[in-house]
Amino acid sequence: MKVEFYKHNLGEEEINSAVEVLKSIFLTTGPRVAAFEKMFASYFNAGYAVTTSSWTTGAFLTLKAWKIGPGDEVIVPPMTFIATPNVVLHCGATPVFVDVEPETGLINVDQVEKAVTPRTKAIIPVHLYGQMADMVRLRRIADRFNLKILEDSAHCIEGERDGIRPGMLGDAAVFSFYATKNITCGEGGAVVTNDPALAEKLKLLRLHGMSKSAVDRYTSTYNHWEMELLGYKANLTDIQAALLLHQLKSIDEKWERREAICRRYEKAFSEAGIAFPKVLPGSKSARHLMTIWVKERDKTLAELQEAGVGVAVNFRAVHLLKYYRETFGYKRGDYPVAEQIGDSTISLPTYPKLKDIELDYVIKCVLRVAGKK
Repeated sequence: MKVEFYKHNLGEEEINSAVEVLKSIFLTTGPRVAAFEKMFASYFNAGYAVTTSSWTTGAFLTLKAWKIGPGDEVIVPPMTFIATPNVVLHCGATPVFVDVEPETGLINVDQVEKAVTPRTKAIIPVHLYGQMADMVRLRRIADRFNLKILEDSAHCIEGERDGIRPGMLGDAAVFSFYATKNITCGEGGAVVTNDPALAEKLKLLRLHGMSKSAVDRYTSTYNHWEMELLGYKANLTDIQAALLLHQLKSIDEKWERREAICRRYEKAFSEAGIAFPKVLPGSKSARHLMTIWVKERDKTLAELQEAGVGVAVNFRAVHLLKYYRETFGYKRGDYPVAEQIGDSTISLPTYPKLKDIELDYVIKCVLRVAGKK
């Protein structure tokens, strides 16, 4: 049997919606983007959602809006995708790593305050695999030192912890609509915030600093625009928003299937003694990824692939990647928990279209390859 690592959930509704846009006047940022932004903000009970071309551009523009730049430091965990610390570098600032919790892979809040210096301007907690970091404690630390919090919510649309959802305690939460995410338009992102000034600045920054978008300029008598500030090209299109609108309507239903899949995995692996990240009491994971932690990871990867099981690695510890080693002098032992997770982690198929027979096969293969059955 061959089980793909990921299959998207785009159906006829999404396809027909995109076709409607292709037959209309506006292909770029227009009425569908506005409709999705309103719906997405409402999903989080937030004041504003501003779409961007990716998580990366959304996070970058947010840091730029906060005037974070050379000489500044931003605290990030090393157990994340490279985009998280990279956006800090793109602003000219320095990412400062803080190790993660051994049971969850989330940033270790006990170590955050020790990493704060007079140069620290922000914290980027990563809601890894779909489980939220401890935002209550992080907010207290941020308030004590007058820091911004940018929540890396690339994995975590549906997540919740202690009654807190993404964007409630952070100054901004940034989401991804990349090809494998819980809702997708291939590439895309959004920033959710309750700060009206930040939302307005992001709208300028995502489109060259122009005071009027295409829909503002061309839907009635032509209106001249101004360049308010030096911006970038980072807007989402109506074609992409058309795909997202229908997926958002069914996101909680799809989450239920991913939750059921992950619970099946966890039951089987718990009984077999195979380790995996724990979902903490009081937390609802968005269940973006189901990962296991195994010895001889690369050997296990190869054997699972030989059996036809699609797998991935999310993630190797960022500070041990070539660029970070050579640029900053990081070495093994600097952040041992992230290193241990990065050396042992394997992500398994978790998408809603995964059939029960495929799920059973993946579990059987993992148990066999791990030497448990």
